[in-house]
Amino acid sequence: MTYVLGSDDPEIERLDRQAAWLERPTRLLLRAAGIEPGMRVLDLGTGLGHVAFALADMVGSSGHVTGIDSADRMLAAASKRAQGCTQIRFTTGDVRHWTSDEPFDAVVGRLILFHLPNAVDVVRHHLTHLRRGGKFIALDYDMGSCRTEPPCPTATLNIRRVTDAFGNAHADPMIGARLGLLLVDAGLVGTQSFGIQGYIGPDDPAGPAMLAGIVGTLAAQMVATGIATAEEIGMETLQARLKAELQAARSVIVPPTLAGAWGRNGPA
Repeated sequence: MTYVLGSDDPEIERLDRQAAWLERPTRLLLRAAGIEPGMRVLDLGTGLGHVAFALADMVGSSGHVTGIDSADRMLAAASKRAQGCTQIRFTTGDVRHWTSDEPFDAVVGRLILFHLPNAVDVVRHHLTHLRRGGKFIALDYDMGSCRTEPPCPTATLNIRRVTDAFGNAHADPMIGARLGLLLVDAGLVGTQSFGIQGYIGPDDPAGPAMLAGIVGTLAAQMVATGIATAEEIGMETLQARLKAELQAARSVIVPPTLAGAWGRNGPA
């Protein structure tokens, strides 16, 4: 699996900022999907464990969460953060092939399927880990909503660069819009899907920080594929330029929609 975002220190810091922004919509979607106390849940591509910790809180002391990821550095950080939390187990595994004899009540994946060209096959593979009637829950971005309002040239340009960089890395930044169909194609029934859209005001430093952060993570990919030169990206001043432009125009950043979809593994 090609994961273009990496796992170095700046990326870990960016993931923590992103997770803080996604905490509330993630919990809302997980509740809507039916996560409840006592469940045994598998978290795909757990990374630093942000979703696993939210799930552990939701399933309570009678439930359990297993988080898998192929990045040992991420798992080491997640395991350190989980000290004292007996409801969570982290283990190394590639989401495309990992297997377990343990039946789960739910399998959850946040921001993982858009990295996978064979996403339907991966979902279908993990149906073997679901009890009959268990749920597969997918949360992913739909970057089709991403823009500034009113439009700001620097932000608009860099949003397009991010979208193009993901595409060149064979990721699908629009997959959130099609999550429901993807789950149907994988064989799930009773599928439901909706998204949660946030807004970031012009004086909120989170907006420029998040956009500049993902550009920084993808900058090498952009340069390597001819999307932009390092000079055109101008990482040293990008966040400051974005902040000044957004404030001058009183422009709101509309970040990607966090879409959610879920379905059952056959009849309950």
